[in-house]
Amino acid sequence: MSYVLKPLQAGSLVLANRLVMPPMATAKAEADGSVSQAVLDYYAEKTEGGYLPLVIIEHSFIHLAGKAGERQLSIADDKAIPGYKKLADAIHRNGAKGIVQINHAGSAADQEVTGKAPVGPSAIANPRKGTIIPHELTAQEIRELAADFQHAARRVKEAGFDGVEIHSAHGYLLNQFFSPLTNQRKDEYGGTVLKRIRIHLEVIAAVREVVGKDYPILLRLGASDFTAGGSTIEDSIAAVQEFEKAGVDILDISGGFCGYTIPDGSNEQGYFSPLTAAIKKVVSIPVILTGGITQAQAAEELLAEGKADLIGVGRAVLKDSNWAQQAVNSLL
Repeated sequence: MSYVLKPLQAGSLVLANRLVMPPMATAKAEADGSVSQAVLDYYAEKTEGGYLPLVIIEHSFIHLAGKAGERQLSIADDKAIPGYKKLADAIHRNGAKGIVQINHAGSAADQEVTGKAPVGPSAIANPRKGTIIPHELTAQEIRELAADFQHAARRVKEAGFDGVEIHSAHGYLLNQFFSPLTNQRKDEYGGTVLKRIRIHLEVIAAVREVVGKDYPILLRLGASDFTAGGSTIEDSIAAVQEFEKAGVDILDISGGFCGYTIPDGSNEQGYFSPLTAAIKKVVSIPVILTGGITQAQAAEELLAEGKADLIGVGRAVLKDSNWAQQAVNSLL
């Protein structure tokens, strides 16, 4: 049987095949971040037919100070819940499961959009954003951020989604703590990799407390910056073992400050597979691989080789809403 077409169960999440639509920002929300008709239509179209059994909704900001850009979805207050309920219903009607990715952009927040000074683990400019020096978060402010993630996760569950994903990739706030490029703290949140992920473990614990023991928690990790002095796969190997112990159900692997590509410009399908393969060796929970995968056969081979458990297909699905149907049919 096809590897792509094998069902998968991760905790309470049961998936009909191994294809995932990863989070991709659409900038289709209303100006205040609420779910628009355009957002509903987009996700209804992408999940039609149920060929993509798992859809991870683009990053939603948990606090206005952590908003990354115009028309980004907001999960920052309870007013958002009715719109997300409609979105969960639209996805479920098509037989798919929906996960909401929750995020704080930290020093990558757009000050012109938020009207607030950006924050970060250290007073160091974000390598992807230019020269603005963020406010260095105090330990008390870090605890408040964990509460913001917790409240956001509660809203996701109340809206009827099937799980929540904590975003620590692409140079956003949690990824800024993970990376030595932007985390040069001298307290309990900086230094060794285990100290740099202290905030992650606090966020995971806060989220788990509010969603309960059986609700799926995913974590998207920028597993390497691919930059001198940045985070490395060795850091990630240490980190993911702690995340699994803390109760993360699925790891979703991408890049750090390099974003969702790698610096050598490789267009090989599954170009993050060296990261996922190394991570799979040290955890027992499922691992999602994304990165340039456009062909069903490439997905099949990556799974057959044990590089990952689930395959995220982003740009191909963005360009062609029928991609998953054609992929599934080609493997039958």
